[in-house]
Amino acid sequence: MNRPQTSLRAGALPPAAAVPAPGLLRRMSRQRWWVPLRSFALFAALWQMAFLWNDNPLQLPSPARVFVSLWNLLASGEILEHAMVSTGRMAIALVAAIAVAVPLGFWMGLSRNAEAFIDPLVELLRPISGIAWLPLGLFIFGVGNTLPVFIMVYVAFFPILLNTIAGVRQVDKKLVAAARTMGIGRSALLVHVLIPAALPTIMVGVRLAFAASWAAIVAAELIGSPSGLGFAIEWYRQLLMTSKVFAFIMAIGVVGYLCDVGLRALQRRLTPWADGTELA
Repeated sequence: MNRPQTSLRAGALPPAAAVPAPGLLRRMSRQRWWVPLRSFALFAALWQMAFLWNDNPLQLPSPARVFVSLWNLLASGEILEHAMVSTGRMAIALVAAIAVAVPLGFWMGLSRNAEAFIDPLVELLRPISGIAWLPLGLFIFGVGNTLPVFIMVYVAFFPILLNTIAGVRQVDKKLVAAARTMGIGRSALLVHVLIPAALPTIMVGVRLAFAASWAAIVAAELIGSPSGLGFAIEWYRQLLMTSKVFAFIMAIGVVGYLCDVGLRALQRRLTPWADGTELA
C-alpha cells in the first residue's frame, strides 16, 4: 500500500502560510497608526459622499482632485515656499512673545503689587481677538511681514503670560524655603529653583500660544501679506481654483501638526523631570 505524498514542489508555499494568520488583523488593529488611518479613511469617505451629493466641483472638489493638486504644488515647491514664509513669521512672533511675556509673568507671579497693577489691563485686552486689530494694523503697518507678526505676537502673548504666572505660583514653597535656608541669593533662586519648577507650565503655555497664533496668521495673511499660506488660499480663491485652496488648507493642518510635534519634543527635552505634565 502506497503512503500518501507529503513533499511539496520546490517554491510552493504550504497551505497554512498562503492564508494570513487569524490574529494578523487583530495585531494590526492594535498598532498605533491603525486608529488614525481608519479615521482618515472615514473622513475621506464622508468627503467623497459630500462631493457626490453637492455635485459642484467649484464649491467642493473631490478628495482625489485635491490630492492631485496637493502633489503638483509639492512637486513645484510652491507649498514649501509659502510654508517657510509662514513658519518663519511664526518663529519670530513666538520668540518675541516669549521675550516679553515670560519676564512679565515672573514679575506678576512674584509680586502681588505688580499683578494688581498690570492684571486689569491684561484682562481688558485678552478678550479682544487678534483679528479685531487687522483693520487698524493694516492702516498702521500696511501690507507686508509686520502685520502678521504683530497679530501673532498679540495672540501668543496672553497664553504664555498666564501660564507663566500660574507656573510661578505653583512652585513648591518648601523648595524656596530650603533654598533660602541654604543661603542662596535671589538670582540663584530664580535660575536654579523658580525657572525649572515653572518651566513645564510655561511650555504648555507656549504650545497653546502656538495653536492660537497659527490660526491667526492665516487670517492675517489673507488680508495683510503678499506671501504665506493664508495669502495662497486667498489668491487661488480669486482664481476659482478650489482644489488648490483645499490643498493649502491641508498644508496648514500638516505644518501646524509638525510644529506642535516639534514643540512637544522640545518640551520633553527641556523638562525631562516633568514627564506627564505636557498636553496630550
